[in-house]
Amino acid sequence: MTQEQWDRIRAVVAGETPDRPVVAFIVDSPWLPNWAGMSILDYYTGESRWLDAHLAAIRRFPGVIFLPGFWAEWGMCTEPSAFGAKCVWHENEFPFAERRFDSIEAAAAAPAPNPRTDGLAPFVIKRLQHARPMIEAQGHVIRFAVTRGPLNIAGFLLGNTEFLMAMKMAPDTTHTFLDKITGFLVEWLQLQAATFPTIEGILLLDDLVGFCGDADFREFALPCLKRCFAAIPASVRLFHNDAHGLVCAPYLAEAGVNCFNFSHEHAMNEVRRLAGPEVALLGNIPPRDVLAQGTPDAVRVSVRELIRGLNDRAGVLLSCGGGMPPGAPTENIEAFLEAAAETW
Repeated sequence: MTQEQWDRIRAVVAGETPDRPVVAFIVDSPWLPNWAGMSILDYYTGESRWLDAHLAAIRRFPGVIFLPGFWAEWGMCTEPSAFGAKCVWHENEFPFAERRFDSIEAAAAAPAPNPRTDGLAPFVIKRLQHARPMIEAQGHVIRFAVTRGPLNIAGFLLGNTEFLMAMKMAPDTTHTFLDKITGFLVEWLQLQAATFPTIEGILLLDDLVGFCGDADFREFALPCLKRCFAAIPASVRLFHNDAHGLVCAPYLAEAGVNCFNFSHEHAMNEVRRLAGPEVALLGNIPPRDVLAQGTPDAVRVSVRELIRGLNDRAGVLLSCGGGMPPGAPTENIEAFLEAAAETW
């Protein structure tokens, strides 16, 4: 991310109304490898391929801010692998971390991992260290510490259904399990920030939060999110949840979140009402049905409707409701940029 891009994001997150649209997309392996002409496995396993894909994207779309920017990730596997989850890899499919524990009791009793040595976390650090000189030679720096969220990781390790049941059947043991995961994530975020002093932001992604009711969110998710977003000093604290985001919206500011990416099924004005003016909004056209599978004209219509429907353009970053979807073509991203510039 360039300094100019970072300044623009911080200004919007601080509540300013930009004089021109700020277009930003969360970009990772579901979209980038195939768009850049390589398989997902080649992207994961080749440092030069990974770097080339990111460089191709920033050069092709200079008007887009890619979040978090040069994301070193192995899909959903990075954090679960530190707890010993088996990771399954395919040539051109998203990898999967298999269930690790058979019971909430076993999960809570497992030893806490070390992000400096365990799973794929050290590979994330090394990839960024190796690429850092080339990233900075392009005028970009590493700005975000990134992690999957505590409930998301718990769901992979125990199974989503089993974890959600444990919240009701064994709440005390579930708290112990989540406390262990959250402690690891705090250390993981702190390690990233200590390794790369240019980091001034946090990106945390947790869709399982959207499966909680209000009481369960307040009891189980909110304390964990607070700890994670307070792990390092960060001027941009971006939370991604493109499942059901309305349950968490009223509590985002309390959790330390100041930028929220959520499902396209939620209207921007509704989320603004619930989240309040302290939280910038990143969204919100349909990612799959419009940005990936629609025509360029359909993208233009959706972007125009989004902008014209806003009650207030302060604190708004234009994007889709979730990460950049697989298969989103170049011409649709260009149509997004054109419509945003014309309509704003």
